[in-house]
Amino acid sequence: MTNPKTAVSIFSGTAPEAVGPYPHAKKYGDLIFVSGIGPRERGKKEIPGVTLSATGDVVEYDIEIQTRSVIENIRTILKEAGCDLSDIIDAQCFLTDIKQDFKKFNAVYSEYFNAESGPARTTIGVTGLPTPIAVEIKVIAKTR
Repeated sequence: MTNPKTAVSIFSGTAPEAVGPYPHAKKYGDLIFVSGIGPRERGKKEIPGVTLSATGDVVEYDIEIQTRSVIENIRTILKEAGCDLSDIIDAQCFLTDIKQDFKKFNAVYSEYFNAESGPARTTIGVTGLPTPIAVEIKVIAKTR
């Protein structure tokens, strides 16, 4: 039997690979801490909603496509942990251009969550993320 006070790493076989030395999530007691995840697809180099130049610079991006991809990646990780999007209690959202993208990000976010039953949320504008993406989300969920 696992000690309920021991953190257990969760590695998804279907979510995008982590871009660093960390698990997709950690389970501690009845909480799941999902690592920050971006809009990537497992086994692919292309990033949904991102067009890169030949030198790897972002030419253009679609924040709506990226936001949907991120939330679906979170759904995948939570499913493997025995949870669902409805189990999220807190979300930390990071946008590289909060002035330009906040309204469109909120529109997509509201397709999945609402103010009455959705998670608490913090949205932060950042100067960059580890890969050429415009959005990353980190969540905490409760187990069922």
